[in-house]
Amino acid sequence: MAALRAQLRTLPQLPGVYRMLAADGGVLYVGKAKALKSRVGSYFLKQVASPKTRALVERIHGIEITITASETEALLMEQTLIKALKPPYNILLRDDKSYPYVFLSEADTFPRLAFHRGGKRQKGRYFGPFPGSGAVRDSLNLLQKLFQVRQCEDSTFRNRERPCLQYQIKRCRAPCVGYVSADDYRRDVDNTRLFLEGRNEEVTDNLIARMSMASEALDFERAAVYRDQLAALRRVQEQQFVLRDVGSADVFGVAAQPGGVCVHVLQVRDGHVLGGKAWYPPLFGETAVTDILTEFLPSYYLQAAVGEAAGGRELPREIITPVELPEAALLAEAVRQQYGREVEIRSRVREARAAWLEMAQRNAESGLASTLANRGHIAQRFADLQRVLERDAPVTRMECFDISHTMGEATVASCVVFDGQGPKKSDYRRFNIEGITPGDDYAAMHQALTRRYSRLLKDEAVLPDILFIDGGKGQLAQAVDVLAELGVHQVQLIGIAKGEGRKPGLETLHFPDGGTLSLSADSPALHLIQHIRDEAHRFAITGHRERRAKARRTSTLEGIPGVGPTRRRALIQHFGGLQEVMRASERDLATVPGISATLAQAIHAALHSH
Repeated sequence: MAALRAQLRTLPQLPGVYRMLAADGGVLYVGKAKALKSRVGSYFLKQVASPKTRALVERIHGIEITITASETEALLMEQTLIKALKPPYNILLRDDKSYPYVFLSEADTFPRLAFHRGGKRQKGRYFGPFPGSGAVRDSLNLLQKLFQVRQCEDSTFRNRERPCLQYQIKRCRAPCVGYVSADDYRRDVDNTRLFLEGRNEEVTDNLIARMSMASEALDFERAAVYRDQLAALRRVQEQQFVLRDVGSADVFGVAAQPGGVCVHVLQVRDGHVLGGKAWYPPLFGETAVTDILTEFLPSYYLQAAVGEAAGGRELPREIITPVELPEAALLAEAVRQQYGREVEIRSRVREARAAWLEMAQRNAESGLASTLANRGHIAQRFADLQRVLERDAPVTRMECFDISHTMGEATVASCVVFDGQGPKKSDYRRFNIEGITPGDDYAAMHQALTRRYSRLLKDEAVLPDILFIDGGKGQLAQAVDVLAELGVHQVQLIGIAKGEGRKPGLETLHFPDGGTLSLSADSPALHLIQHIRDEAHRFAITGHRERRAKARRTSTLEGIPGVGPTRRRALIQHFGGLQEVMRASERDLATVPGISATLAQAIHAALHSH
């Protein structure tokens, strides 16, 4: 249980799917979460009431997670895994009905649009799956208003002698009694199909225009109706990359830091994401992603355990990597000889495959972060730091300071704290810097250090064993002056100067006596120093951006660099409101005219920075 609780602390607050594992490695339960850390952690609370949940928790020996881009994707992946794995506690506790589809018949002269759940036996197109029946029914209702394609049963359609009420309220063009030609009706069907395929923005533009006109006419009630329709339309139009009826691939994501490497292999079969597995190959010095995969892939496919498949592992049609591999053709030929069939190795992918690649990369980064936060890794790094600094006493507490601003605007200093278990976020502090010359980093550092350690001395709080300053001799000098003024002599001071080209692994440590120290790139001590330095940098930038956005007193969107009034208006109109913009994924944001993929990524990061 202790190991499980340690793992819970490293889970991200991101949407995804979790798998509860038994002692033999079997899957007990599959669930989805909007925030993995909160949801999975809730199972281990003392006040859990359900006897079935308590019985499940008693059998849990491990947890695996797969991070997704949205809660909707997590819901769909959960459905796939439940059907594939049939976990016992899902069968007991969860409704395992299939997800709904929108069905468009093809055999009829006048095709029908309908709600569908179950086997796909009828001839026609099935669009979906969608996460809930309510959203599908709302969408069918909206499509009926927009395109007027019939939704009546075939038996009703064949026996009509006069138009029904749907024609009277302009939701059907009455093909049953010949009020519309087959060609005109076919155009309505084609528009419906194109929209459901995500290839038609005309309906969205029409709703945006109607909403704007209603607002200008001060008819806010009607504008609200259009806004709600637009939001519903966007939900239906969301690209669901977790489930697609095409493609079988192994998708590789790679995260590399000076302290380690994680390669996450995402398995996609027949368009269904079946989860993945993380691997942690040993890292010797600095290694590029290309080099890691060039070494890892042959081992993964050509040295696989006998018995997994005819040639080793189950071989998909495609291998998708985040970078182009110089020896891709050679590897493909070797795999073909071992497995007896062709495989394509690709790195430049789009649409669903790009989303799979993004998911694999996100999981690799999360896996590496969890591993580096492991208590064993932290202890080894602290011990190595004590050794290289030649300290008699162990290092139990460290602090690191950094400064962040934009051309002197909204300067913020950060203080992060590490103890024997890693980052101690409850002790993190930020300082809004005032009364200095804009852009004077030395004065900002002096003020932050003075405020921090004056308060610690006043409260008789614990002082750190080591104080790291992100910077070279000038920044370190400020720390020396402040601690001398305050009479603090027991804290060891170290400045962290970035190496040539700001390249990780080339940092130089500066000491108050003028001495310097450069550690090897594979040093656990250096990895710990890099970790606390990067954490201080992240914490400072986050605080600076929050302060800058608040100071500008503009909308949430306009506080984002690159998003002014025009793009803000385009986003609000496209999604029908700020709440819909907040729930949109990066891919959805990038569909808005004037919003590039890079800007969409920046907008998504800014809106979810907390």
